[in-house]
Amino acid sequence: MPRAWISIGSNIDREVNVRGALVALREAFGELVVSPVYEAEAVGFDGAAFYNLIVGVETVLQPAELHDLLRTIEAQHGRAVDGVRSGSRTLDLDLLTYGSEVTDQGGKHLPRDEILRYAFVLAPLVDVAGDEVHPETGLAYRDHWAAYQGADRERLRVIDCPGCQM
Repeated sequence: MPRAWISIGSNIDREVNVRGALVALREAFGELVVSPVYEAEAVGFDGAAFYNLIVGVETVLQPAELHDLLRTIEAQHGRAVDGVRSGSRTLDLDLLTYGSEVTDQGGKHLPRDEILRYAFVLAPLVDVAGDEVHPETGLAYRDHWAAYQGADRERLRVIDCPGCQM
């Protein structure tokens, strides 16, 4: 079974919604690989800081089915589908990778470009999959982090969130 990496983000009732996502993902997939939780400033809009983390699952679901499941979990946690790309949210779940595949199945390109664009995605991914290789660049995530120059790196911090871990 391929390993899928999923990003989790929330800036509304952060601890409650992150925990809810972890419970839902554990119910769907069983054992999870869970990164530390990071706090990061909102990007692209004025809003409360986000809690961000990465979860790894092994699955037989195809990428399109995973995207649908993640949208369902978001909706169950009050995520409004209002067409606004940047804004506060109860829960944001994004499929980042699906094994070593490069695909557009399910309407989203995998691996997601956010991996290399945002510290709040790359840093927790390095924590759980630092030696894994990015399917398009051929470089380990650890090497991408070492070369990362984004200003958001300096504003990212690991937090203690007991309610966010399981």
